[in-house]
Amino acid sequence: MKPETKNILYKNTKINYTDIGKGTAVVLLHGFLENLSMWNAFMADFSKKNRVIAIDLLGHGDTECLGYIHTMEDQADMVHQVLRELKIRKAVFMGHSMGGYVALAFAELYPDAVKGLALLNSTSRADSKERKQNRDRAIVAVKQNHTAFVRMSIANLFSEDNRERLSDVIEKVKKEALKTPLQGIVAALEGMKIRIDREVLFHFSSYPIVLILGKKDGVLNYEDSLEQIEKTKVELVTFPDGHMSHIENETELKTVLLGFLKKI
Repeated sequence: MKPETKNILYKNTKINYTDIGKGTAVVLLHGFLENLSMWNAFMADFSKKNRVIAIDLLGHGDTECLGYIHTMEDQADMVHQVLRELKIRKAVFMGHSMGGYVALAFAELYPDAVKGLALLNSTSRADSKERKQNRDRAIVAVKQNHTAFVRMSIANLFSEDNRERLSDVIEKVKKEALKTPLQGIVAALEGMKIRIDREVLFHFSSYPIVLILGKKDGVLNYEDSLEQIEKTKVELVTFPDGHMSHIENETELKTVLLGFLKKI
């Protein structure tokens, strides 16, 4: 299902989004090198009982770039402006990877606007020193060869077991990712590199939170990810595959997310 896209101007920057259905507002935030089309397989089910807003983050999809660095706070402020335009005061947020970082930044900046958080293959923790160095290397690599960087980055997001089985789908994901402009990629990498730790939200938030992890996620270490939810009420869902749960475990994930929405 492909809903019609709309846009607003935010700081003289075109922001692209879709808005379908009625009911509790659900805001869908894609990850790095993705765009709102990553949610296409989920839209029809989610919008049966909810108002679903999917947004292209800064420098991704059909949303323009705002600057050299897109911090997670910049992204969250932009999302907030979209919701203000739509007169939405409270919503459930679902974010994949970088979209999860944006959702957490939003939750910190606008706590009263959050009804629930579903974080897919994401983390509340800041980048380690090693991860920051990897981001710097990625910035150099993407400036040298945009296409090679994007194609390799996408392949690495899937567990090795799935790369052959899902080869056709992976090619489509690469095609979408290649639409991401160089400036958008660099600005996102710079923004993710300097994001702050928001683990405190897992301990003190009053709304429900579900964390969805992949056992073979090559981006986020599974054991490290478990540490951040110890002694919290965060619900954990574990899938056996990689970083792309919305593709590798699509049917099961849909069930989990619809169940989460029912509880709210």
